[in-house]
Amino acid sequence: EVQLVESGGGLVQPGGSLRLSCAASGFTFSSRSMRWVRQAPGKGFERVSSIDSGGGRTYYADSVKGRFTISRDNAKNTLYLQLNSLKTEDTAMYYCGTGFSAGTLSDQGTQVTVSS
Repeated sequence: EVQLVESGGGLVQPGGSLRLSCAASGFTFSSRSMRWVRQAPGKGFERVSSIDSGGGRTYYADSVKGRFTISRDNAKNTLYLQLNSLKTEDTAMYYCGTGFSAGTLSDQGTQVTVSS
């Protein structure tokens, strides 16, 4: 059974930084592409970033390009998202999921709130 557990969210001021983590289990993490998606209040899901199994190919939404960095540690079965230069519009629940663009999505998420 795929299990994905996010952590690292919180309240941060505009311009601040956070590092999100996603601990994965129940599948062969090192052979799966992974992604981060977010859902802002009252809005649909937005794919924020993806990374292939080896970390050599990544994707970023235009809204986060140059500010967010996705990475993974296959030895630790963990996916990361470094969030820098945060803006109020980055406020959302962040979820990790399997697959580069589609797959199993966590049902837990971690809340990121950017506010002064």
